[in-house]
Amino acid sequence: MAERIATPVAAGQPDLRAATTGAQVRAAAARMGVSPNALAPALLDPNARVLVGDAGCAHLRRQWNPDGTPEVVVLPSPGIDLTRPEILAAAAGWGCERVRHKFDDRSVSVPAPAEDAPLTVRFRHLAALAASRVEIAVALARDDAGDTVKADGSLSLAADDAADRAAVAVLGLLGVPILSEERPDRTVRDSEPWVVLDPLDGTGNFRAGVPPWAFSAALVQHGRPLAGVVVDISSGRRWEGAAGAGAWRDGTPVRAREGTTVIVPSAPAGDAVRVPPSARRIRVTGCTAVELCLVADGSAAAWHDVDRGGTHVHDVAGGLAVLAAAGGVALTPDGEPLLLRPDTETLIRLVAAGSAGTARELLRGVG
Repeated sequence: MAERIATPVAAGQPDLRAATTGAQVRAAAARMGVSPNALAPALLDPNARVLVGDAGCAHLRRQWNPDGTPEVVVLPSPGIDLTRPEILAAAAGWGCERVRHKFDDRSVSVPAPAEDAPLTVRFRHLAALAASRVEIAVALARDDAGDTVKADGSLSLAADDAADRAAVAVLGLLGVPILSEERPDRTVRDSEPWVVLDPLDGTGNFRAGVPPWAFSAALVQHGRPLAGVVVDISSGRRWEGAAGAGAWRDGTPVRAREGTTVIVPSAPAGDAVRVPPSARRIRVTGCTAVELCLVADGSAAAWHDVDRGGTHVHDVAGGLAVLAAAGGVALTPDGEPLLLRPDTETLIRLVAAGSAGTARELLRGVG
């Protein structure tokens, strides 16, 4: 049965946060009266989470209800209500529409932001919902006929079109122009915010069954990404960020940082990958949106395509929005801050890094 959404938790009540250590999981298991083995997978599974805090704890799992609705199933400790803001926020970030108690079947709807909420807040909510729709759309279209090769040599699958339709149907509710890899560009006025979308980034990976492949979307204004959501559909990992609010991976705050791993889209034809002297590892995933998010969350130090033809705004915008929110930077080959244009045809080259110093070091190393 469904119940009405209760009043949010009173101000000052202890927050619940995602558990990130084995000690936190063991403590939560003791409070909930379950084996730590039942909660431990949440440390590695992007579709599960243990929330812990002074007020109690809860085990959350994302799943699809038989009615086709994405929902979060919750096993709470005594005193934890399904309507706690942290639980509803986790469900919203997972693109879920409902929260349900694991045993007594009580459920609550996940509320949408108010119509007068900041545009970035509304975008993040709708982008998460869109990613859930895309997840199903590409799965159902996986074996459909209609694969083609675009003029630039990249693949276009029936799943790309299905993903685009599913995403635009949701993000269209935001009421701003939407640019997508799968449709002609719309005119965007100079001061107007716009959404740029790659509903299935890593099409080649998807076709081959080699992870990752991802949903990627960004809200842009005046050339700067204001918010972004990237969901690795192959694994469930998700990153989101907004200017002034911060960035998160699977509900945990992240920051860009220094390191020795550099990610590149691919090796230039007939040439070697060029990297700065500080680089010790090179990684290629085949999914640009995820690669940029790995820079944003500190897994890698930098990404670049400055020694090759370039990439498109829809490939990089979502990841760059997360990177900017995580304190990172994106520079042009000339070392200037990158501005995004509402043009999905023109190729752009850039370096993305945790700091301007790292970005400029990479530019010197590959220049």
